[in-house]
Amino acid sequence: MSSQTQTTLSRLTPIKTRRFAFVLIENFSLLSFASAVDALRIANRMAETTLYTWLFMGEGGDTISCSAGTSFKLDGDLIELKRDDTIMLCGGINIQNHSSKKILNWIRREARRGLPIAGLCTGAYPMAKAGILDGKRATIHWENQDSFSEEFAEVDLTKSVFISDGLRMTTAGGTSSIDLMLKIIADDHGEELANAVADQMIYSSIRTDQDTQRLSVPTRIGVRHPKLSNVIQMMETNIEEPISPAILAKDVGMSTRQLERLFRRYLNRSPKRYYMELRLQKARNLLMQTNMSVINVALACGFASPSHFSKCYRAHYNTTPYRERGSHSVRV
Repeated sequence: MSSQTQTTLSRLTPIKTRRFAFVLIENFSLLSFASAVDALRIANRMAETTLYTWLFMGEGGDTISCSAGTSFKLDGDLIELKRDDTIMLCGGINIQNHSSKKILNWIRREARRGLPIAGLCTGAYPMAKAGILDGKRATIHWENQDSFSEEFAEVDLTKSVFISDGLRMTTAGGTSSIDLMLKIIADDHGEELANAVADQMIYSSIRTDQDTQRLSVPTRIGVRHPKLSNVIQMMETNIEEPISPAILAKDVGMSTRQLERLFRRYLNRSPKRYYMELRLQKARNLLMQTNMSVINVALACGFASPSHFSKCYRAHYNTTPYRERGSHSVRV
């Protein structure tokens, strides 16, 4: 950081210190939480003044554990906050099980009071469950997208790394917390400070809400073949009503046999098999993350009958959908 930039930042005189209330939900993601807090800490250091303060809250107000198993001492229970505070809901794994009635009621109360509320990682789930994302654009970790979209049709779910829609903010998890915090810092105190924070974090590729959270199809499958990528994208967006290989092939200007050869060459499986794996993967996500009946899961993933679904599921995962549901029961 140059001495000139340091001098400029040291002259910042914020009107008022902004406080963030981090609400830690059991099994929260350590990376998402720590990235957000550290961005604020570094902003204070770069500005040579206290621009931001924070406190850690949670149900019970004692200690809480992240998904890595580390316990954190909380500053307090879910109390009524100041009207100029900003709430950061820190979610992680098994978020459905940990979105208690107490947390949901607290979110609703603070939302009615007009406080800005952000959901980090899977923090969008309790926000949606509390009803404060209805009609709003939002995002959530890609692993939870299928179950979220099935449960909360009234939320405009995107695949962005983060979304800011009025007083509601959501991130996709991981390092996307950094992107949201850099935007907040830039909005509060200018791009220069935000860039200085990014430099300190060795974060050279700052993303916006236009960036998507998952890798592109070519990057994910390790193959740069435009027609193959187009077919896979069509498969991923047509799970509930699968498209036949013949139509997929026609849509990209090739024969069914050519499409078969393309999949065999690059992915070592037929288009039909690859499509089936995509559908079963979505089905498994829904079974593990929602209370949808097995029949409804089957229909949502393009299976005409529960028996066919069960047969395909057992062949791929070596267990039945009912047993899978029993071993990952969701209690909301």
